[in-house]
Amino acid sequence: MKTSPMRRALLTAFAVGTALMAAPAFADKANPKIGFSIDDLRVERWARDRDYFVEAAKTMGATVSVQSADANEQRQISQIENLIAQKVDVIVIVPFNSKVLTNVIKEAKKAGIKVVSYDRLILNADVDAYISFDNERVGQLQAEMVVKAQPKGSYFMLGGSPTDNNAKLLREGQMKVLKPYVDKGDIKIVGQQWVKEWNPSEALSIIENALTANKNKIDAIVASNDGTAGGAIQALAAQNLAGKVAVSGQDADLAACKRVIAGTQTGTVYKPLKLIASEAAKLSVQLAKGEKPAFNNALDNGSAKKIDSLLLTPTIITKANIDTLVKDNFYTAKQLGL
Repeated sequence: MKTSPMRRALLTAFAVGTALMAAPAFADKANPKIGFSIDDLRVERWARDRDYFVEAAKTMGATVSVQSADANEQRQISQIENLIAQKVDVIVIVPFNSKVLTNVIKEAKKAGIKVVSYDRLILNADVDAYISFDNERVGQLQAEMVVKAQPKGSYFMLGGSPTDNNAKLLREGQMKVLKPYVDKGDIKIVGQQWVKEWNPSEALSIIENALTANKNKIDAIVASNDGTAGGAIQALAAQNLAGKVAVSGQDADLAACKRVIAGTQTGTVYKPLKLIASEAAKLSVQLAKGEKPAFNNALDNGSAKKIDSLLLTPTIITKANIDTLVKDNFYTAKQLGL
């Protein structure tokens, strides 16, 4: 039976349409399109990551579309949907809430888009790769710097955001170091609290209450990042305790580094952001081109498979080695006031 020209044309159009639907998103492997969905660009740390990432991606021929969720999980989901509609090749996500992205990531995978979890591990979702600093190690370094400064006494554990899986990993690392001291009776943990959205103002009121409850007898605060450390130190300063209580941090924020130099913050954990951002850009481009990146770990995120991971090594910064940040071009000596 002969097929009419019109029917042939319809069948051809249908076949082409079906092929397009089934094809992955890649439009141009030489110049991949990457979407970067960031938790909150109002935070200094993430603005730096964005700049380094975009710069590194550009050198590899990729273009980057950046979205900021401004600490709003619903907005982040909508923005990821928007990136899917833009037919990017890869979506890199710094999740605000690690637990709510399962469905939108399913949509991305259906569209043939690769997904990279950046710095914070997305849970219960089929992501293609995870890149971060070893967060358990960061937690260990935070506890180590505080124990070195204050090996005995009353400790308060100031955790990160309860929606951020990293906050829990940090706590695991912190407790690995502290448990032997607690068991020996050298350290007593007099309180612990998570800080919603890593908010410094909330950290400030938590420590104000902790100081009141403990009649100002707190010797060390294991703060999980520099923002919460800043809030804690503000509360300590009001009681003339700034510089007398050991306080940890992480991210090497400029304000925190100045506190380290001034002696009100014991130290911070430096994670070379240029390193993670450029490695993440490289990883994304490799995935877009169908290449196999080099990983050094595989982590369980609650999905059906372990997630290929690249974990980078962080460094303790104290007053003694603060010039590391100048040598790395992270800050100028002038910015630090050195």
